[in-house]
Amino acid sequence: MEYYDENRTENIPESGTRQRRSPGNRSGWFFAGFIGAIVGIVCFLIFAPILSDLGILPYSVTTGTQGTGNLGGSGTTTQQVNVKVNSGVTAAVAKVSPAVVAVINLQKANFFDNQYTESGIGSGIIYKRAGPYSYVVTNDHVVSGAGKVEVRMGDNQKVDAKVLGTDALYDLAVLRISSTDVKSVAEFGNSAILQRGEPAIAIGNPLGFSGSVTEGIISSTNRTIPVQANNASIEAQVLQTDAAINPGNSGGALVNIAGQVIGINSSKIASTGSGTDTSVEGIGFAIPINVAKPVISKLEGGGKIVRPMLGVSIVDLSMVPADETSQLQLPKSVKSGLVVTDVQTGSPAKKSGLEAGDVITSINGQKITSYISFSTYMYTNLKAGQTVRIQFYRMGKLHTAALTLGSKTFS
Repeated sequence: MEYYDENRTENIPESGTRQRRSPGNRSGWFFAGFIGAIVGIVCFLIFAPILSDLGILPYSVTTGTQGTGNLGGSGTTTQQVNVKVNSGVTAAVAKVSPAVVAVINLQKANFFDNQYTESGIGSGIIYKRAGPYSYVVTNDHVVSGAGKVEVRMGDNQKVDAKVLGTDALYDLAVLRISSTDVKSVAEFGNSAILQRGEPAIAIGNPLGFSGSVTEGIISSTNRTIPVQANNASIEAQVLQTDAAINPGNSGGALVNIAGQVIGINSSKIASTGSGTDTSVEGIGFAIPINVAKPVISKLEGGGKIVRPMLGVSIVDLSMVPADETSQLQLPKSVKSGLVVTDVQTGSPAKKSGLEAGDVITSINGQKITSYISFSTYMYTNLKAGQTVRIQFYRMGKLHTAALTLGSKTFS
């Protein structure tokens, strides 16, 4: 009978000898790995500042002595690691923040008293400096009803502002202030090239907390929502973002990653519409800067916004349910247009013979692909008093009518 000795050496022909290892050696591997990890961490703490200075790390790391202690009779030193983050977002915020200001609405306490008290606060953007004056764009509802308007700069200094013009329909207003304390002017971007999912940064004064920054993405570049002003209703084109936009953000900047203003935030637009739940999160709206720029230009000159008017209520054909679309008896080739839902008495549309149920497909030869394309073309290229040619379908047949555009002022 043979006995097995785990410590003996076996003679293996042509291969030398083999010593069987004790299971206890496994603990040695564990401790070796543990010591290696500790050494790796220590090396990182030592060399991280050097790598940061060389630009290898995407952030800045500095170390400094925080204090000393005595453990077990031996002196030890604890080091504090400071991480300075530099990103596209922080750069964009630093670029535009000095041009974002607070706009204060002041009203008289009573008719006989000449004292003004703060009635509300919103945000604004300094977008232009020309000689002794600088210009601020904000929301119309921020300055609505104000007896006096003040602008609070980034250093908390307040300056008087003059309201040059307002547009209630697109919720925009332009103010003029002295250039003396203006240190920075915001740069306008291009809202036409925005993409869903790209970063969006909102800067303003929500609930009076000045200079607040929220970050999100562009949720939609092609959103329309109903807006009413001066007994008129339109579908306003807006940008949708999940960056938080709250009361006080109104008139502030929606910024892209390059620090350019791509939209004017509006909490009023966000709460427009019957049955809208204003407590929802992740849905904010801003006026696209490409839509706002021509309005801003007119308001800056002190002019009122006089828009051409058809005198109809319309809805985009794409928004009409399929069962109702079939009742319009449109040819299969017609995929877009505006469905007339109501015609105002005495309006240009009424005089031209338009009726509810008609589907407008072009105006002055410009094909209508959507409500946005129609309103953009009409408010940019057409003028009140101009006679245009309207093409529309009625019960499947194409008709043409001449229409002289009316006018509507929103201020």
